[in-house]
Amino acid sequence: MPTTHASTLDALTDAAAGHCDEATEADSVAGVAARWVASPGTTQEAAALIGVAADQGLHVVVRGRGTALHWAPPPREVDLVVSTHRLDTVVEHVAGDLVAVVGAGTTIDALNARVGEHGQQLALDQPIAGSSVAGAMSTTRSGPRRLLYGTPRDLVLGTTMVRSDGVVARTGGKVVKNVAGYDLAKLLGGAYGTLGLITELVVRLHPVPPVARWLRRTMPAAPAAAMALELAGSQLAPTAVEVRRDAGTGDATVLVLLEGTERGVGERASDAARLLGLDSADGADVATADLARLDAAEDDVVVKVAVPLTGVAGVLATTGEAEQRHGVACRVQGSAGAGVLYAVLTGDAEPVAASIEALRGVAVGGSAVVLQAPASVRALVDSWGPVAALDLMRRVKAEFDPSNRFAPGRFVGGI
Repeated sequence: MPTTHASTLDALTDAAAGHCDEATEADSVAGVAARWVASPGTTQEAAALIGVAADQGLHVVVRGRGTALHWAPPPREVDLVVSTHRLDTVVEHVAGDLVAVVGAGTTIDALNARVGEHGQQLALDQPIAGSSVAGAMSTTRSGPRRLLYGTPRDLVLGTTMVRSDGVVARTGGKVVKNVAGYDLAKLLGGAYGTLGLITELVVRLHPVPPVARWLRRTMPAAPAAAMALELAGSQLAPTAVEVRRDAGTGDATVLVLLEGTERGVGERASDAARLLGLDSADGADVATADLARLDAAEDDVVVKVAVPLTGVAGVLATTGEAEQRHGVACRVQGSAGAGVLYAVLTGDAEPVAASIEALRGVAVGGSAVVLQAPASVRALVDSWGPVAALDLMRRVKAEFDPSNRFAPGRFVGGI
């Protein structure tokens, strides 16, 4: 006999230890309605849940804290939303090794509150506040300090995941130099939940520096890009080099973050002030969390542009030209030191789409990915743009998820 809706819900509820229910409109994914939402509390429950989904032929979308669920194109269909909010435990903190083991749904803030008692941190800035650790990894979110500390992929030492057939797989270890399973952790980072369900992560921590000081200067956009490039390549060992350009202006602001001891930061700040042409090395009244925040209205389009460091000037120039040519308001912020910028575009669909293509034209050797956009813009442009390794990515997807159950259509090339 065919499986009924009620019996499927019963099976999912049993697997999730009672934490499953009918989905509501709030559980839709980028406008696509789901049928059920379940919240496993352990890896074992998650495995049982995905096993039921596999048996029933259900399509699954993983949801962390939901802060970036609107990023990426909508899935072709969703039967089951798996929320990781109950997987929110700091399982272990090995302070002496600067390592922590956390549940996938643990927020970065909660983890940092815990390890901060030992003067440590997970050095991931949050473009959207309230992110979970696994959510940041799945969408490769980071902020100003990625220049020194790296991206989520660099800070994850190991993962526990549930494959599409319900089998649990583990990779990596709890030591910084352990590279076992290194490639799998890299694959899961930035896959937008299309390869499996992450339930636990081993993350690398860093000491909280005693002193952190930002310096900044506003100047015309072209010299600002050149200044950012000089700062990033200098002997100052900056933690971050940011550039910000507001819409409707030809100027940009360069910001540099220096961390360390009071004496060390003071000496480097004096050198940085001379490079920037500042009269004082006292620092600017800004907070890293505020600089990391990506403020965008619901109808704004957010494009993540990755370029070689020498391409930052081109991004600033192109957004300025887009304002003049297409009448689109373009705001830019991001890590000039790492060549990763966010462009926030406001305007009608066709001019915005033309501006996105212009950004892709200047992102030679990089990419321009549409993170957030209304349906009218997504209909005009491929959210991911050209992808050189698309065939390889399709083979990876087929290996991990041969039935295409996890978030079908969310990733590049409709994967």
